[in-house]
Amino acid sequence: MLRLMWMVLAAMLWLPAGAQAHAHHAAQSTHADLAIISVAQLPPEGRDTLRAIKQGGPFAYPRDGVVFGNFEQVLPKRTRGYYHEYTVKTPGSRNRGARRIISGATGEYFYTADHYNTFKRIQE
Repeated sequence: MLRLMWMVLAAMLWLPAGAQAHAHHAAQSTHADLAIISVAQLPPEGRDTLRAIKQGGPFAYPRDGVVFGNFEQVLPKRTRGYYHEYTVKTPGSRNRGARRIISGATGEYFYTADHYNTFKRIQE
């Protein structure tokens, strides 16, 4: 893993300045980079969670509404506190499961079924 990181760093150092800027921009996610999911395509529990978010609660789990740090950097970069996360119940799961809806401060919503590995922008 360390060798791979060194190889990437070395390649970046050898790229012309314009190519470096393009590579950096390409690494940053935008809404256009994300797949789309309609509200109707969400699982029923996802539609329930989205409805609760828009109504301001009540929420099923105490951690619902906490700041989502976007540490995976799959969503577009924003200042801390921009995103908040909410649990989408998973039938049969003994804990919160892997499904979440992330809300953005300007009213956008994202769905992940695999605990932040991939996201789809919810289109209303």
